[in-house]
Amino acid sequence: MSLFVEQLINGCALGSLYALFAIGFGLVFATLGILNAAHGTYASWAAIAALAAVQRLGLPFPLAVLVGVAAGGALGVAVDQIAFQPLRRRGAGMLGALITSIAAWIVLDNLAGVATGQDSLSFPTDSYPGGMLHVGGIAFSTMQLITIIAMLAATLGMHLLVRHSRFGAAMRAVGWKEQAAAIVGVDPRRVVLATAFLAGAASGLAGVLGGISTANVSYSLGEGLMLKGFAAVVVGGYDDVRGAALAGVALGILEVMSAQYVSTSLRDGITYALLLGFLLLRPRGLFGGTSFVRA
Repeated sequence: MSLFVEQLINGCALGSLYALFAIGFGLVFATLGILNAAHGTYASWAAIAALAAVQRLGLPFPLAVLVGVAAGGALGVAVDQIAFQPLRRRGAGMLGALITSIAAWIVLDNLAGVATGQDSLSFPTDSYPGGMLHVGGIAFSTMQLITIIAMLAATLGMHLLVRHSRFGAAMRAVGWKEQAAAIVGVDPRRVVLATAFLAGAASGLAGVLGGISTANVSYSLGEGLMLKGFAAVVVGGYDDVRGAALAGVALGILEVMSAQYVSTSLRDGITYALLLGFLLLRPRGLFGGTSFVRA
C-alpha cells in the first residue's frame, strides 16, 4: 500500500509540472489563438537562467526560481512581439503563427544548446530543498511537495485572474474578438503583453522545478513538457485552466502508474490510448464549454 501511495505522489508531482506548462500553453491558445510550438523552449531557458542565477550570482533558491519565472515571462513577451505581432497586424491567421512558432522554436532550441554546451546540467544539491519527508511510513521529497503546492497556487491564481477579475474579462474579450474589445475600451496590446508574460512565466516555473526534480537542465528540457502539456490542454479544455491543470496531474499519475504496474516501455502508449478514449467520450475536455478563442 505504501508503494502505491508513494507512486501516486510521484505521479502528482510529475503531473504538476505538466499542469503548470499546460496552464501557460492553454492561456496563449485561448486568448491569442496561437498554437505556440516555441512554448517549450521557455521552460528550457527559464531553467538555464535559474541555474545561472545560482552558480554565477549565488542567489538562494526562492530568488533563483523568481529569476527563472521572470526569464520565461520575458522570453514569452519577446517572442510574441518579434514573431507574432507582425502576423496579427497582417491577419496571417493560425497557420502562419504556427509556422512562425516552429521557426522560433528551432532558433531558441539551438541557442539553448549553445548555452548549455549540448550537456545535461544540474543544480547544485545544496542550492534547493533536497530533503525527504516521511508521513506515516510514506516517503516523498521536499521538491515534490513544493512542486505540487506551486501548481495548486498557480492554478488558483490564474483561475481567479481569468474568471473573476476585470483584467480577466478583458482577456476573454480580446480572445473572442480583438476589434470589438477595443471598441468597448479594452487595450488589446496591454492584454496581449500581459498574457504572453503570464504564459511564459508559467512555463518558466515548470522548467525550473522540472530541471531541479529531474537533475536535467538542457536544451531538450522543454520538449518533454511540450507534448504532455499539449495533451493536458486538449483533454482539460483549453478555455479553463482548471481543466488543463487537472488533466496534467491525471496524465502524470497515469504515466507513473503505467510504468510501475504495467510496463515502462508501454507507459506512453497506455497513457495516450486512455486519453484518446476520453476524448472520444468528451471531445470538449473536462471543463470545455464555449471557447473564447477569437472568431
